[in-house]
Amino acid sequence: MLGFFNKLKSGLNRTSNSLVTGIGNVFTKRRLDAEAIEELEDLLLMADVGYAATSKLSQSLSKEKFGKEVADEEVRHFLSKEIAGILEPIAKPLVIDRTQKPYVILFAGVNGAGKTTSIGKLAQKFTSEGLKVSLVAGDTFRAAAVEQLKVWGERSGCPVYSAPDGADAAGLIYDSYQQSKKHGDDILLIDTAGRLQNKSTLMSELEKIVRVIKKIDASAPHSCILVLDATVGQNAHLQVEAFSSMLGVTGMIVTKLDGTAKGGVVVALADKFKIPVHYIGVGESADDLQPFTAEDYAAILMGVK
Repeated sequence: MLGFFNKLKSGLNRTSNSLVTGIGNVFTKRRLDAEAIEELEDLLLMADVGYAATSKLSQSLSKEKFGKEVADEEVRHFLSKEIAGILEPIAKPLVIDRTQKPYVILFAGVNGAGKTTSIGKLAQKFTSEGLKVSLVAGDTFRAAAVEQLKVWGERSGCPVYSAPDGADAAGLIYDSYQQSKKHGDDILLIDTAGRLQNKSTLMSELEKIVRVIKKIDASAPHSCILVLDATVGQNAHLQVEAFSSMLGVTGMIVTKLDGTAKGGVVVALADKFKIPVHYIGVGESADDLQPFTAEDYAAILMGVK
């Protein structure tokens, strides 16, 4: 976990450094006045914290400290605590209901978000916990996605159900689910195609997939997870809106926080959508996907840890 924490710290370094430096410049021997609040809001918006969350944070700070002389470190500690408060309700683990066999998890997200890799990492995690897992390569339009999932399947010792290029994804998923039940799997992880630019096609395909899954078990899929690339910034809002309307997203995995991500976007999404974030990703290995913890994330963002 120490390695993961350091990777997250390194990944959020750019955002954290700009906030630490900016807040340091604003609050050098200065009273908290309207101008200071405005400058602080600009810094938070540049970090992708979003208008609504930025407004909440600045109002909380004003209420507590307005007219008082405040040091930059004091401001960062205060904001870290407030941000942790926004993140805490959505920092929820992915809980597998062991009475459902298999527990069906459907993954969605645009191409390149890290969906297939996240599925592979989770497969490795679950199998290391002694669970019996199968994978479905439901992105039948991208041969590379199928091959990638098969590599993860080999690594984790999980069977991978696949079909020829361009095959009907819903049909493949229906058959795979039946096989998974027959084999007594604990978990079935389903990859799907991610062509958000053609929403009508994607929507009809996802609706069809959910429909065929429900023919086998009306309560499935038991979780619908959206995989989001943190480097897309404010575009993440559009993706969450689109996939939520299509699928009824129950949780998220936020990836690529080791790259050029502006880490504030997680705060903005938490404040706006209230959708649980189960895991965050900071690299390529299975250990680089870990449960999301609000306090650590807020502290790293504000440079207090």
